[in-house]
Amino acid sequence: MANSLRGEVIKLYKNLLYLGREYPKGADYFRSRLKAAFLKNKDETDPEKIKQLIARGEFVIKELEALYFLRKYRAMKQRYYSDDKP
Repeated sequence: MANSLRGEVIKLYKNLLYLGREYPKGADYFRSRLKAAFLKNKDETDPEKIKQLIARGEFVIKELEALYFLRKYRAMKQRYYSDDKP
């Protein structure tokens, strides 16, 4: 049981680290916050609590993806549409 959860946690950390490369405040800022969040919960042994923390991490991934999508959308809109009203 613990090994499967450990694998999920490592996968979550890697995914978040990958997504953090384009974070608006910088990759170093994101990496330090991510590391602190994971170290804060490193001694957790309850499988249910670990699953809750993994679910929270997956929610953060979805939020980051939405943030990046919105940033791309705004850049494309600014590039192709002017704000001038006729």
